[in-house]
Amino acid sequence: MTFQLPSLPYAADALEPVISSRTIEFHYGKHHQTYVTKLNGLVPGTEYENATLETMIMKAEGGIFNNAAQVWNHTFYWEGFSARRGTAPSGKLLDMINRDFGSFENFVTKFNEAAVNQFGSGWAWLVQNAAGNLAIVATGNAANPMRDGLKPLLTCDVWEHAYYLDFQNRRPDYVNAFWQLVDWDIIASRTA
Repeated sequence: MTFQLPSLPYAADALEPVISSRTIEFHYGKHHQTYVTKLNGLVPGTEYENATLETMIMKAEGGIFNNAAQVWNHTFYWEGFSARRGTAPSGKLLDMINRDFGSFENFVTKFNEAAVNQFGSGWAWLVQNAAGNLAIVATGNAANPMRDGLKPLLTCDVWEHAYYLDFQNRRPDYVNAFWQLVDWDIIASRTA
């Protein structure tokens, strides 16, 4: 199986000013593409030659895991955004957030803390467990919460390449601005 860099669901400048077209050029066009290219070079002749990204995330180790997870994580990150601004969770998803975090504002505060305090490179995630409850987890490097039996709903990439061109070393500013891009209809569609 040969993997391809998935097309973005919006124009390269659609997320400005939060994520500039220059960041898209480097983050999506170079970093994300490099993970795809490396993965395609690693899997031929291995037990993962015809495996899905999800299978590799769950079973592989080393370079295959790292690159498969980064392809999946980045695709999931980009697909959680839209050019529409100011969407908010509603219906079942908002009820779940209120149930598990007390309020949407509490959820955002806790998510921001997880994203800002993730040491080094990694991800902050909104996940759903097998019982249907929501939680926030932070993972380092290429780690993905699927390995822990959790269903990802939303992620924020906190590798420096995600924000450095636009925010330099101001990760908190990037995380605060991230919320302007989240398409809550997409996030709601990911719930079980």
